[in-house]
Amino acid sequence: MKFSIKAGSEEKIKSDCLVAVIWSKGTLSDEAGLIDRAAKKALSKLLRSGDFTGKLGETQLIHDPIGSAAKRLLLVGGGDRRKMNAKNAAKLLASSLNKVFTLNASSVHFALASLELNDREPAWMAARLAQQAERTSYSYDTTKSKKSKTPTIKAISLSASAGSRRKQLELGLKQGQAIGKAINRARQLGNLPGNICTPTYLASKAKDLGNRNRSLTVKVLSEKQMARLGMGSLLSVSAGSAEEAKLIVIQHKGARADSKPHVLVGKGVTFDTGGISLKPGATMDEMKFDMCGAASVIAVMSCCAELKLPINVVGIIGAVENMPGSKATKPGDIVTSMAGKTIEVLNTDAEGRLVLCDALTYAARFKPCSVIDIATLTGAAVATFGSHATALLSNNDKLAKSLRQCGEQSLDPAWQLPLWEEYQSMLDSNFADIANIGGPRAGTITAACFLSRFTEKYRWAHLDIAGSAWRSGALKGATGRPVGLLMEYLLGQKA
Repeated sequence: MKFSIKAGSEEKIKSDCLVAVIWSKGTLSDEAGLIDRAAKKALSKLLRSGDFTGKLGETQLIHDPIGSAAKRLLLVGGGDRRKMNAKNAAKLLASSLNKVFTLNASSVHFALASLELNDREPAWMAARLAQQAERTSYSYDTTKSKKSKTPTIKAISLSASAGSRRKQLELGLKQGQAIGKAINRARQLGNLPGNICTPTYLASKAKDLGNRNRSLTVKVLSEKQMARLGMGSLLSVSAGSAEEAKLIVIQHKGARADSKPHVLVGKGVTFDTGGISLKPGATMDEMKFDMCGAASVIAVMSCCAELKLPINVVGIIGAVENMPGSKATKPGDIVTSMAGKTIEVLNTDAEGRLVLCDALTYAARFKPCSVIDIATLTGAAVATFGSHATALLSNNDKLAKSLRQCGEQSLDPAWQLPLWEEYQSMLDSNFADIANIGGPRAGTITAACFLSRFTEKYRWAHLDIAGSAWRSGALKGATGRPVGLLMEYLLGQKA
């Protein structure tokens, strides 16, 4: 899709569909007022009928509107104008785009120049429009015999708001589109079944990115190479699978060589049976989503390259499959991590931390400015936050605060849990340096405590996306989170 800023009176702008806002209690936005006058008060008549109230997200389509150069007019409810904030604006855009993507229209113009948010700048609205449009255009059909209908929309334009700078709005559109495409990339990888999206498949997708983008270099370590590095913890997870584990390293070089990079570490368990500690059969199919942390890292790295971010970023992915084979790790086995710490594996279904700890140790060699790991790690995070917030834990309060603010700004929220020393003793083992589980209580916190033992050399934050990375039920599918949060963070960094 092509996104642009257009100036001029809304009723004179040619498009297949013109979108205008009606506020609650039938109050016309400035743009809708212009259209209403050109249409000889046709909109006022509609509102007096009570058929359209202006409730947030409500839509009404009008074909061949009188006095407008557009072929269609889509009225969208904005709710209470005084309460128009980022969350409500996102709902308004989502509702509008869900409707226009059902139309046989190739061009859409959003007449939103007078729409002011009480908590964001105009460029945010432009970015959100482009991001939401890309997200709405996505549908999964890779493994279906009948393919989805290709969206007809080719161009989306937006009216420039009063006092806003055109260049800022255009930059917002560019960034929003790139982030929307990255979210879709993460969704696509997450939605693929485990028999297609294997560790080798993830590695091939990373290599494809490197081949298409000059700023990206990609290295893939084999199991033999990882064994030489002493990654006994990561390799213990893949021991029962016929699929070879991969350590995927993607580097975006956007700044000088001596500029410390920001490192993203993604959990890439392409399918998680639980291993010998076998999961229940119900909903086990959703364990194909256990690589959504890896998917988000690949997506963010592609976005960094597309936007040519002037910083250095490293993406590290531990890609494995957790299976209960004859060579699988058993409960009670003790493995040695790359850091030299021994780990008693009390539960083979607590495998993500076994993968991440070696990847986090590997991250130290880049002398990072910050390290963020992203993982569908604990059911406790789902129990705590449901699907709304990502669990956030960190050894650095400044980094945690920054990520929480980025989550609020991007509407991809995270909430911090404590990482107190009092929880560390729950991981004590009689037979090794550390156990891989801490008992039935505080599961999200003790999982992060485990990881913290391997992150003492740098600023680190952990994002547990077990609740936010995918939806279940009728809308089952990957969400692409937390790509928005991560890109908001990286866009704010300087070399």
